Amino acid sequence: MTEQPQPFRDPQLPFAKRIDDLLQRLTLDERIAMLHQFAPAVDRLGLAPFRTGQEALHGVAWMGPATVFPQAVGLGATWNDELVRRVGEAVGNEVRAKRADDDRIGLNVWAPTVNLLRHPLWGRGEEGYSEDARLTSAIAVAYTRGLRGDHPLYWRTAPVLKHWLAHNNETGRDVTSSSVRPRVLREYDLKAFEDAVRAGAVAGVMPAYNLVNGRPNHVSPLLAEHLRAWTDRPLVVCSDAGAPSNLVDSEHYFDTHEEATAAALRAGVDSFTDHGQDSTVMTGRIKGALERGLLDTHDIDTAVRRLLELRFSLGEFDPESDPYADAADFDTEEHRALALEAAEQAVVLLKNDGILPLDPGAGKTVAVVGLLADACKLDWYSGTLIHRSTPLDGIRERFGADRVVFAEGADLVRLKCADGWLRIPEAAGAADSARGAEGALDPALLAGRTDLPPLTCGDTPSELALIDWGDGVLTFREPAGRYLSVAEDGFVRASADEPGGWIVQETFRLEAVEGHDGGHRLLHIGTGGYVSVAADGVKVAAPGEEDSRTAATVFETETVERGEDAVARAAAAADTVVVVVGNDPHINGRETEDRPTLALPAQQERLWRAAHAANPRTVLAVTSPYPYALTDAAATLPALLWTAHGGQAAGTALARVLSGDVSPAGRLPQTWYTSDAELPDLLDYDIIGSRQTYLYYEGTPLYPFGHGLSYSSFTHSALTAARDGDLLRVAWTVTNTGTTDADEVAQLYVRAVDPSVVRPVRQLAGHRRLHLAAGASERIDLTLALSEIGHWDVAHGRWTVEPGAYEIQAGASSADIRLIAVVDIDGEPAGPRPVLERGLEAADYDEQLGTEIVDRAKRAGDAVTAVAEANELLYRRCDFAAGAGSAEVLASGEGAVVLTAGSTTVTVPVAPTGGPYDYRAATARLDVSGTTDLRVTLRGTVRLARIAFSGAGA
Repeated sequence: MTEQPQPFRDPQLPFAKRIDDLLQRLTLDERIAMLHQFAPAVDRLGLAPFRTGQEALHGVAWMGPATVFPQAVGLGATWNDELVRRVGEAVGNEVRAKRADDDRIGLNVWAPTVNLLRHPLWGRGEEGYSEDARLTSAIAVAYTRGLRGDHPLYWRTAPVLKHWLAHNNETGRDVTSSSVRPRVLREYDLKAFEDAVRAGAVAGVMPAYNLVNGRPNHVSPLLAEHLRAWTDRPLVVCSDAGAPSNLVDSEHYFDTHEEATAAALRAGVDSFTDHGQDSTVMTGRIKGALERGLLDTHDIDTAVRRLLELRFSLGEFDPESDPYADAADFDTEEHRALALEAAEQAVVLLKNDGILPLDPGAGKTVAVVGLLADACKLDWYSGTLIHRSTPLDGIRERFGADRVVFAEGADLVRLKCADGWLRIPEAAGAADSARGAEGALDPALLAGRTDLPPLTCGDTPSELALIDWGDGVLTFREPAGRYLSVAEDGFVRASADEPGGWIVQETFRLEAVEGHDGGHRLLHIGTGGYVSVAADGVKVAAPGEEDSRTAATVFETETVERGEDAVARAAAAADTVVVVVGNDPHINGRETEDRPTLALPAQQERLWRAAHAANPRTVLAVTSPYPYALTDAAATLPALLWTAHGGQAAGTALARVLSGDVSPAGRLPQTWYTSDAELPDLLDYDIIGSRQTYLYYEGTPLYPFGHGLSYSSFTHSALTAARDGDLLRVAWTVTNTGTTDADEVAQLYVRAVDPSVVRPVRQLAGHRRLHLAAGASERIDLTLALSEIGHWDVAHGRWTVEPGAYEIQAGASSADIRLIAVVDIDGEPAGPRPVLERGLEAADYDEQLGTEIVDRAKRAGDAVTAVAEANELLYRRCDFAAGAGSAEVLASGEGAVVLTAGSTTVTVPVAPTGGPYDYRAATARLDVSGTTDLRVTLRGTVRLARIAFSGAGA
C-alpha cells in the first residue's frame, strides 16, 4: 500500500496551507485535546505531545540549573534595551539547549510580565519592568526579540506576555475587579502590551486572574477588540493556571463550567491551563459545551489553527530547516559575563555624599553587615543557581578577605518551654541539600523533608538565628544554616536551605500569651497551626485539628545576642561599613501576597542605625525588587544604593560598583514615596483620578522615577525639537564632564503646557543609555510619532493630539530636567461634548467620586454603579446647544439617577429591573441649554449604562 502524502510536512508550502492540511486530518476529539495545556501526541500522524508554558522571566525557571539573570524589575532598572535583548537571546538559547536534553521543557515561554508597577505594594512588582508604559514596552520589546530570534520564519522560542489586563493586586486576585476608565485603559494599561505586540516578537498573551470593570479577563472582549487588532499574527491566548475553573468556582460569573469554557473560548482563549496534566476535565467541558450548542466546530478550529501556527513557527515539523534546532548555548562564558553585566547595570546609586567609590587599594577595612549581606536570594520564577555570589563574597574577592569583617545581624535566641529547651538533633546539621535538580519546584522543597529527625525539647539548648522580615513574620535558622520547616507529617525540622515553595513552610509568628509574662505561642504561618511539643517531637496541629491554639506549647525566648550589637562591633572595627538590607522574595511580597508596608522591617532599621552610630562611614545597600520609605536613612547616611535581586552575579556586581570598577548608571523604574500615607488604595486603578505614578503624582517623592547617580558628571546641551509631518524629531548633546568613563541615561519627557483635561505632569517619550569616556560627547537623536503625545478624548470617542504648546524636556530623571524646548502643535480643538448627537456613555466621565465601572453585559459593555453614598460622575463642557428637552437614562437595578446641569437638577426614578443585566430606559424632563458641566449622582443599586438627550422641541 502506497503511503499517502502529508502536505503539512512539506517545508516548501506556506504555513497556512500546511495548517489547513493538518487540521482536516485531525479528528474532532484530537482537535479538542489540543486545547489543553498538555496536548497529547497524535501517533497516527506522527505528532509529538505539546505543552504551552515554560517560565523564563529572567532565565529558565523551574527546570533545574540555568543562568540566573537579575529580576525583571532589575532589568527594567538598566534602561538598556540592547542589553535586555541580549539577555532574552541568552535565555532563549538556554531554553533550546535544555530542551535538547529534557523534552518536558517547552518552547512556548510565558514571559515577560508587562503589568505596570502602578502601586509599590503589589506583591508581584518583582516581575514587572516599570511603572511607565513606554519604558515597560521598550524593555519588553527588547526581551521578546531576544527570545524570538531574528529568523523571518522560525522562532527560537515563542514569548507570551503576562498578564492581560490591569493586574496589580494579589489580595483577592481572582475575585476583585479593577475599575479602569477608558482613558486609563487606552493611555496606560493597554499601551504596555500594544508596542510589544506590534513589534512582531510576541506569540500570545496570558489573561490575568482578576476582573476588569466587573468582567473576568478570561472572557474579555478586549482580546478581540484590541489585542488581535494590533497584529496579523494569529496570537495564542493561554489561560492562567486554574483561571477557567475560577469563572464558576470563585467568581461565580457563570452557572456551569460548560458555559464558562464556551465563553472563554469564544472570547479568544485558545489553550486552557487547568487541572495540571489531566486534560480530561477541560476537554469534557468543551465537549459538553458543543453538545449544548454553546460552541460549534468553527470555534474549536479557530483556536487549534492558532496553536498549530505556534508549533509550526517553532520548527516542530521542520527540524532540518529550523535554525535553532541545534542550539547548545548553556552556562557559557558569554552567558556568565552577561549575567554580571546585567547585574552591574541594574545597580542604582540613590545618594552619595562622596564616600563612594571605596578604594580597594587603600588598605582600609570594610565591614559587611546585614541580613542580606551573605545571601543570594532567588524568587518564585528563578532557576537553580549554577554560580552564586553574595555581597560578602564579592567584597571579599575585590577588597581581600583579610580586610573584610562580617556580621549578619540576626538575633541569636533560645526557646524554652516547660519540657526544656528547644533543640535540634545533630543529624539535621549534616543533612543533604533540600534543593534538588528541579530547583524551585523540587518536591523535597515544596513538601518538606521527612527523612530528618524532628526538633525535640531537652536539657541542652540550640541557638537559633531569628530574623523578623516585618509584620511579625519570623524565620529561624540553626547554626549549620538550615531553616526550621514543617513537612506534610506536621513535624518541625531544620531542613530547608531557604524559605520557599508555593506555600512557604519556613515562616512563623510569636503570639503573646495573656497572663504569662514573656510567654508566646508559636504559630506556623504556612499551615495556620500552632507549634506544640509532643513525645515524638515538635509538631504543628494538622489543619482542622480542634483547639490547636489552646493546646499550643508556651515558649519563652531568651536572647543570647542582639543582632545590632554584633553589627555595632563589626562597624566599629572597620573603616567603612556596608549594610545590606532588603527582602526575601518568598516572604511579605510575592505572587499571592501583597506587601504590608513601604517601611523597612524594624529589625533591619535597627541594624543600619546601630552601624551608623558605631561608624558614620556607613553605606546602605538595599537588595529588593521593591521601593522602601527610607526617609530617615536618606537624611542620615552618606550613601544609599538599590538593586533588585541580581541573580548569580549579584555580589560581584555590587562589589565592582562599590569599588569604582563600574560607575553606577541604573535608574529607578518606579517612584519611591516617603511613606504609606502617600499611597492610594491598592485596588484604586484610576491613576488619573488618584494621581498615581510619576505621571500624575503631585507630591515630592523620596526618589523620583528615572533617578540614579554616577561617579562622573554629565551636561546636557543644544536641545532641538521640530515637527516633521506626523513626527517630532528631537536631538541634544550629552557630555561627560567628569574624570571617569561612565554611562549616562538620557531621558526625554513631554508635557502639555495648557491641556483642557488632566494630563501627565510629564511623560517619558524616549531614553538612551550611552557610555561616554571622560570628556567625550554624543549627540542623541530621537523620533517620536505625534500621536504618542496625545490622549483618549472621552467626549468624542477618539484618540487626539490637542493643539497647543508642548514642552520637550531632556534631562537625567523625571525631576532633573536640564533642557526645555517648546513645540506648538496645530490641529482642530476638541470642543465641548456633543451630548445631543452622541449621548453619554456612563463610563466616559472626566472625574468620579465613590463609583466603579461594572459590566453592562457578560459579553461586552460598561456601566457605572455607586460604591459609596457620596458619589458623583462629572462630565465637563456638555454642549446642549439651543436646549435639551428631556434626558433618557439606560439603567438596571433600583433607585434613581440625579442629573444636575448648570442650575437645573432632575431626578430620574429607576424602577426595579429583572437583574443587573436587565437595562430599562427611564425619562425625565430636562430644561438646559448652552455648554455646561453635567453632574450625575446614583442612588440605590442602579447600574447606569448611558444617558441620551433630546432637543427642546422633541
